[in-house]
Amino acid sequence: MPSDTNPYGKFLGGQDPLQVIARTPERLKELFTKLGPNGQDKTYAPGKWSAREILCHLADCEIAFGFRLRQTLAEPDHVIQPFDQELWAKRYAHLDGTAALSTFVALRSWNMAMLKGLSPEDFDVPATHPERGRMTFRTIVETIGGHDLNHIGQLEAIALNGVPK
Repeated sequence: MPSDTNPYGKFLGGQDPLQVIARTPERLKELFTKLGPNGQDKTYAPGKWSAREILCHLADCEIAFGFRLRQTLAEPDHVIQPFDQELWAKRYAHLDGTAALSTFVALRSWNMAMLKGLSPEDFDVPATHPERGRMTFRTIVETIGGHDLNHIGQLEAIALNGVPK
């Protein structure tokens, strides 16, 4: 598979995506606690999402990724439905960070339960992303792991008042 099928692959740096995915809920809870209520609306740079908006995005993506994973396993040669994250983010202004985090944690638990029950062959099931081309179920899992690390880096930067890694 071409490397451009996973725009978040660089964030994994050789880490096992399943381990990254499993650790993410606890890391988000730690960062959310560190940020506190006053830190949720801070951002790491002008024009970037706030910590609360990042949590809302992660909750939305967990819905989308869970659907993509299940559809890829269920439909032969599934074509993934892309979405515009900026259009989804337009609704984040009035959403609650605590609710977003709780939603993410519950959905991630459900998605992890599904992932743990899969065979090695399941990870080779093909799919197509209209913008990224042919990929496998494994690529989707790797994308989730890299996506997690990207946004964790942003939240860490907000918590430390710095620039994301």
